[in-house]
Amino acid sequence: MIPFPTIEDASVALGRNLTWFETVWFEYSATKSNFYVYCHTILLLFLVFSLAPLPFVFVELTGWFDRFKIQPNVKYSLSEMFRCYKDVMKLFFLVVGTLQLVTYPSIQMVGIRSGLPLPSLMEIVAQLVVYFLIEDYTNYWIHRLLHCKWGYEKIHRIHHEYTSPIGYASPYAHWAEILILGIPTFLGPAVAPGHIMTFWLWISLRQIEAIETHSGYDFPWSLTKCIPFYGGAEYHDYHHYVGGKSQSNFASVFTYCDYIYGTDKGYRIHKKLLHQKIKMEAEEKGGTKYD
Repeated sequence: MIPFPTIEDASVALGRNLTWFETVWFEYSATKSNFYVYCHTILLLFLVFSLAPLPFVFVELTGWFDRFKIQPNVKYSLSEMFRCYKDVMKLFFLVVGTLQLVTYPSIQMVGIRSGLPLPSLMEIVAQLVVYFLIEDYTNYWIHRLLHCKWGYEKIHRIHHEYTSPIGYASPYAHWAEILILGIPTFLGPAVAPGHIMTFWLWISLRQIEAIETHSGYDFPWSLTKCIPFYGGAEYHDYHHYVGGKSQSNFASVFTYCDYIYGTDKGYRIHKKLLHQKIKMEAEEKGGTKYD
């Protein structure tokens, strides 16, 4: 709840006129409780989980972009993808939604605010960078632990049922894994708390990024290819392709942890052999003899 009865009072308190966006935010949230505002997180995640994978469903069904499919021998039907979505939604309402409700006191405790002023663009960008770096590093180690014998057999194997991942399979996991991996997601906002809008943007971008890396397609025009040290769909697809035996490509977003700790060696060898195979096939098609 915003502690100003009118827009004029808010302007006086801030020492300036409200921006257009701040005016809209004031008119919407001024009389609503902080808990009510925070509950929008559940609706936001529902929309992201439901809508963000839809373009990849279209791509999978039409076959128009099969040349960019990472594992071209695996195709999913509409019923198979919808079944995955239903399984995800069951966990969403039982685990994710409930988790958002019970963690509200922690949101208050760390100081995530919902009032005025709204954060500047530079503040949002700086906090998002911090959130991504913290999440990526902590997620790397938790993910690596989940690939130990007990962690994989009891928990993480559920997520690896899709050896050729699809967008809807991004949050497809054991309920315990969802809870565990919620820690890296919340750790960044806990370290550098900001506005609830920054928090919403953070969890939306993180989930959209995860959906993209589980899409099963490596599009050359993807804007994420401009991000330094970004892994992407092709990088994470290898992790699923190898499956439970995988001790490679644990990072959630960037590649530096795998490089520093030597857990990308299998992937690099795989890439080298794949390039050699492609070169040989090209030489044979071109009539060049290969010994």
